[in-house]
Amino acid sequence: MLNLWFPFRGSGVFTMFRKLLFVLLLTTIFSPVIAQHSNRLRISLITCGPGDEEVWEVFGHTGIRVVDSDAHTDRVYNYGTFDFGPDFELQFMRGKLLYCVAIEDFNGFMQVYVEAGRSVEEQVLLLDTLQREHFYEYLQWNAEPENKYYKYDQFFDNCATRIRDIFPKPQVFGKAFRFGRAIQPEVRLSFRDIINSYFYRDHWTRLGVNILLGSRIDQVMSNTDIMFLPDYLRDGIKSATVNGRRISTDPKLILPGSKMGPAGINGPFWVMMFVALLTIAGLSVKKLRILGRIMSSLLLFVSGLLGILIICMWFGTDHQGCADNYNLLWCLPTNLIIAFFKPKGRGRYALICILLLLLSLALHIFKVQCLTLLELSPVFLSLLFIYGSIYRNSKIKTSLSNA
Repeated sequence: MLNLWFPFRGSGVFTMFRKLLFVLLLTTIFSPVIAQHSNRLRISLITCGPGDEEVWEVFGHTGIRVVDSDAHTDRVYNYGTFDFGPDFELQFMRGKLLYCVAIEDFNGFMQVYVEAGRSVEEQVLLLDTLQREHFYEYLQWNAEPENKYYKYDQFFDNCATRIRDIFPKPQVFGKAFRFGRAIQPEVRLSFRDIINSYFYRDHWTRLGVNILLGSRIDQVMSNTDIMFLPDYLRDGIKSATVNGRRISTDPKLILPGSKMGPAGINGPFWVMMFVALLTIAGLSVKKLRILGRIMSSLLLFVSGLLGILIICMWFGTDHQGCADNYNLLWCLPTNLIIAFFKPKGRGRYALICILLLLLSLALHIFKVQCLTLLELSPVFLSLLFIYGSIYRNSKIKTSLSNA
């Protein structure tokens, strides 16, 4: 038989051609095995609906699910884990509570939401082999004891922002990654706007949160800022791309949740209206002067206590959202003194308080720091009557003294 390879024997071309055939043969034999191993990982974003049992459940939750078919594991990387220690409340109030990444069994993770009646959605990440490996390697690194802890902040460093910030990291996707639209460019929402919409049922918590949070949360959010909420992170990842290629399936509901109820009666508004009615009546009707004094002292005392709390949250905690809180203009700590004592200069003090209250309304109008005017308007009206009464009585007392 004629040997067709004879002309190439001993030549570099023959050797190179043999090596090429050998590589092709190995690729043909082992490529199914390699492909099977590289496809072992299935990574998806989990978005859990809001709950109403605890304050921190109101905004929902998010996690990363990793199914490893080789290891036969189905786990969730949960960035919202914290320790209910003996000083939990104190650490949370001070903004020093440490959250951490915990690796949980998926079935155990889901059971919590089944029992709470909260919805769960899943969107599979459409990643190639290398991208899945890089993503998984980062999750494993992040879950190591020396890397897993972080200081929680509701707006700027939470379970959703931690996952949001994984995607553009250099060791994952880097500059090739682009978030999709979570909100349209023409939509201008502040952090305060969005949290008020989530607290639509819990009116007292919404009012308290608005008083304690400062002007920083009145800044207009960017497309990535709003992804501090799991719902908006889900939407931002839904149309996100790497090198122009979409990296996520549409969200799929894997656990239906109970429907959230209507807003119900706005308790704070009606309570404040009742307080304003009693205060104004007590200060306007001579026969109700005792009531007027009681309500005046009560409102001054409460506003003074709120002022001290605002100062503590502003300067004594690490909560970034509590900084630059201009509610201090009407929640004056000095009101604690005026509530029970009658120092000299009360009339001048009352006049200054009126000007400061009007200034806080001006800051609201110019959107420096927004107020929940529906509930606070009766309070402001009551305080104006109280300061006006103090100023009037001071002028009368001065006139009588001069006479």
